[in-house]
Amino acid sequence: MQSQAHIYHREALAAPSDESQMIEQSIVILIVSILSILGAGWIILSFIVFKSLRSFRHQLILGLAVSDFLMALNFLSSTAMNIGGKAIGAPEQETFCSFNGFMTQVFVIQTDYWVLTIALCTYVILAGYKFLSSWVQDHRVFLSCLPWVLSILWAGIGLKLAGYGDIGAWCWFTSDKVRLLANFVPRWVIIITMLAMYARLYYILRKSHKSFISLGNSNSTSEPSRERTVTRSNHDVWRYHESDAAGRRRLQRVVTSLPLTCPKAH
Repeated sequence: MQSQAHIYHREALAAPSDESQMIEQSIVILIVSILSILGAGWIILSFIVFKSLRSFRHQLILGLAVSDFLMALNFLSSTAMNIGGKAIGAPEQETFCSFNGFMTQVFVIQTDYWVLTIALCTYVILAGYKFLSSWVQDHRVFLSCLPWVLSILWAGIGLKLAGYGDIGAWCWFTSDKVRLLANFVPRWVIIITMLAMYARLYYILRKSHKSFISLGNSNSTSEPSRERTVTRSNHDVWRYHESDAAGRRRLQRVVTSLPLTCPKAH
């Protein structure tokens, strides 16, 4: 039985010292990986089969799904080796463990970049930034490549400066401090940035809705002698309402289609 001092000084994501615990951990992660593969695979298959799902926002969601799919495959490979008796922490598996850790870092940080990209595009399109809205929709290839370039660069720096080692069911940074600085601090910066953007977007849409209500009330109290003007104004209000309602429906579709994002346990 481990002493309290040993438990206290142990790294948070250190590999279990007991082989049975390592196998149990690998089985759990393997099951989760299979479920993730099925979920992400369904999104990818839907994009391929249904042409109506090939819009700009769905292309961004596809990028996130591909990233999740490959990350799950990476976890599946390491857990399968542990369960199959080829421990990834063994000296002869050093090359595999290093590669597995590199790919883990690539896809863990890449999912954050994808979610941030989706949030940024949602914001500039629905907040009325016409130039930026046109730019992001005209540079889809650039936006699709950006998360890959940044995540591979970041993982390469991690491989060079810190290296990757066995932490149980998969390989990653073996230092809690490195994981904190390289992943969780940037992740919370991304989360706070997204919350700020969506709060601002809510304020913009709410203000737009209030303006419409106020304009509608003022038109309802107009004098009968100005019926022609009122009719024209009502027509303009209706067009404004259609635009506002369409914007709110678009926001609802985008937000509901986005995957729920929260800090991952790993």
